Amino acid sequence: MSEATQETPFWLKDNFAPVFEETTATDLIISGKIPEQLNGRLLRNGANPKSGWSGHWFLGDGMLHGVEIQNSKANWYRNRYVKTPIFHDPDADVMSSLGDMSRSTANTHVIHHAGKIMALEEGHWPYVLDDKLETLGPNNFGGKLHGPMTAHPKTCAETGELLAFGYSMTPPFLTYLRVSSSGELVQVEPISVKGATMIHDFNVTRNHVIFMDLPAVWNLSGMGETGLPVLWDESYGARLGVMPRNGSDKDVTWYDINPCYVFHPLNSYEEEDKIVIDVCRMEDTMKPGSSSPPMLYRWVIDQTKGAVTETQIDDRMADFPRVCDTRVGLKYRYGYCAAFAAHAPYADGFLKYDLDTQKSLFHDLKGGQGSEPVFVKNPNGQDEDDGWVLSYVYRPETDTSEIVILDANAFDNEPIARIHLPVRVPAGFHGNWVPDGY
Repeated sequence: MSEATQETPFWLKDNFAPVFEETTATDLIISGKIPEQLNGRLLRNGANPKSGWSGHWFLGDGMLHGVEIQNSKANWYRNRYVKTPIFHDPDADVMSSLGDMSRSTANTHVIHHAGKIMALEEGHWPYVLDDKLETLGPNNFGGKLHGPMTAHPKTCAETGELLAFGYSMTPPFLTYLRVSSSGELVQVEPISVKGATMIHDFNVTRNHVIFMDLPAVWNLSGMGETGLPVLWDESYGARLGVMPRNGSDKDVTWYDINPCYVFHPLNSYEEEDKIVIDVCRMEDTMKPGSSSPPMLYRWVIDQTKGAVTETQIDDRMADFPRVCDTRVGLKYRYGYCAAFAAHAPYADGFLKYDLDTQKSLFHDLKGGQGSEPVFVKNPNGQDEDDGWVLSYVYRPETDTSEIVILDANAFDNEPIARIHLPVRVPAGFHGNWVPDGY
């Protein structure tokens, strides 16, 4: 291995390396049979620096990848940059864009809500895309959104509301956002926290939202240590803030927990006077010299006793968690995670957890490198796990990628179908299934 290769960070080499060509491929080759009830698009976002260089995995330009499936056929594959002002600026400095909400990299997630497909990144406004992944422009909700919005909003399974938040390096450090099912921003609520921290995700239940105020603190000296202006500071403390979904800052109840960090929760729900939260918990993050693996834990907030219990569910590295969309914020049984490889942040398999029995199944990718597993419910199905798990998977032997489709009821079996892509899809972040008629 050459010195140059040794010095190249992981997010710029192997299957993390960016691709530069925007491709359109039609009539894709399929192995197996795609279920006829599966009609829509599997979209995935990720950082893909157009210059070929970025100072951190989280800072590259956003690139969307998508495959359209209809009538058991794969009509097309497309990849497109999210063309924001920072994409069009050849001298762009990502960190200097923090004050301008339109200068998003839009590289972290992609969702659909109220008839819009949106690419998200937690420091700026969402960006709206059309059905072919072309960029239409930013969404500031009719001028009502003045600050950023998280990359991980939650769509309520019962009301269709989009629940979200934004964090900032300057006061207010945390702002709660509630969007109606029709796409109108109806609540902007500043929340009091001790300082500026990196809050990547949060939790929702039928009646509450739960903020995670954890000790990943904004600190410009972090640029030299971690590549981001964030450092671990255990003295900040760690706590969970429970608030009614239509409440205000004065309604938040805070509960202290052991110092830790959570990028992604699996799900949360209410059980009488308790709130149950399942998370991919790390001992720390952005801590120089530390490499803390994410593992599945359960927090139970006892609102009567004012205390939180913490239980480890699994000792395997697991993150990028997903549940059935109809169970978000509600009592649920099944969850799906990427089972991370020991040496790099990609999946060498997928995990299906049965939270009722505390058992799990492992789907082995047999040398493939997977991304987030997205559960898609069978529209004709009854049971929570009646559906399919889809993911983009890189195959090193061909230097191309594919979409694997697993039967969620035969999770550890071979895929029921594979959609072969003519190109490589780099390792990325989050994605979603966008059904026909969204």
